[in-house]
Amino acid sequence: MTDDDKLWYYDLENGTVAQGKQTSTFTRMGPYPDRESAEHALQIAAERTKEADRVDEEWNE
Repeated sequence: MTDDDKLWYYDLENGTVAQGKQTSTFTRMGPYPDRESAEHALQIAAERTKEADRVDEEWNE
């Protein structure tokens, strides 16, 4: 088992998580270190986007 096979991914097409690169590059988010993190992929992405937007706003002030 390679390191990539031990990591978890979120599939945007069907909302499932899987260990290893089982889905298309275009529809998967990750890698995540564990199943629980992958299950929260959309929430993690939203939080990261919000923080990036905040930093951009500070930069533009």
